[in-house]
Amino acid sequence: MTESTRPAEPLPLTVHPPLRVLVSGASGFIGTELVRQLENDGHTVLKLVRASPRSDAEFNWAPSSHMVDPSLMESVDAVINLSGAPTGRLPWTKKYREEILASRVDATKTLTEAMAQASTPPRIFLNGSAVGYYGDRPGVRLTEESSKGDGFLADVVEAWEEAAHVAPESTRVVTFRTGLVVGRGGAFTPLLPLTRFGLGARMGGGGQHWPWISLYDEAAAIRHLLTSSLSGAVNLVGPTPVTADRITRYLAHAMHRPHVLAVPEKVITTALGSAGLDLLLASQKALPERLLADGFRFRHTTVESAIDEMLAKR
Repeated sequence: MTESTRPAEPLPLTVHPPLRVLVSGASGFIGTELVRQLENDGHTVLKLVRASPRSDAEFNWAPSSHMVDPSLMESVDAVINLSGAPTGRLPWTKKYREEILASRVDATKTLTEAMAQASTPPRIFLNGSAVGYYGDRPGVRLTEESSKGDGFLADVVEAWEEAAHVAPESTRVVTFRTGLVVGRGGAFTPLLPLTRFGLGARMGGGGQHWPWISLYDEAAAIRHLLTSSLSGAVNLVGPTPVTADRITRYLAHAMHRPHVLAVPEKVITTALGSAGLDLLLASQKALPERLLADGFRFRHTTVESAIDEMLAKR
């Protein structure tokens, strides 16, 4: 077993007192790994659920109706919001585009409104966001200081982040802009079976940058932000930018499958419309400038090591 695929527990962070952390989206792809790491750190994790609570650690909420118990905010130190309709669900009909936006803004507003009603709001609010904020920027080095780009996802992220910053002034707010998460879920849900069946392909020209991060480092970076002093936007992407072709080609290589097909841009845009442009063809050479400056150490510094670990897990 190579160093890149050897299982390991979360990297130790600076020792801090255990926190009570409220998490929305805790049962999702990223949430499940995040909860595991938070609990390994000794934090108490409470979960917001839409169904009936099944334990004392679960609490009901209805973000589409802006319903959550404000008193819950008085009992936690931090809130981490991972809620939002998956962008990988296709097609993006007009109705689903509205859901992508509303699910993010409504969930965020529900939480910030509850914080505002609490006599003692949580000290920390970490809110999900996305590198889609930057739009399609071929060849441009993108840091947290870069301006907003064009496109549907850029507009969604702008509204999403604005909703987060309505939190009380006493609450430190971080909007973490996530890229393509390398793990058995998310964007890799379709990529893995397609590659397994020999259908791995170059997407468009293949030279567009896909900002990536391993599932492990995504959760570890959120843990870091929990006890950091950072606020505002933070890019959660790996430290070595790569192209789409490098990702799909190495995935096929690691799975011992061919990578000889190519899907032209016109086919992608005809079949998927703006979803194809935003998800597959946009080029975003995003860098984790603030995260690195704050002392975060990546476990996976290359996309190859992230893919190796993903494939080693069953």
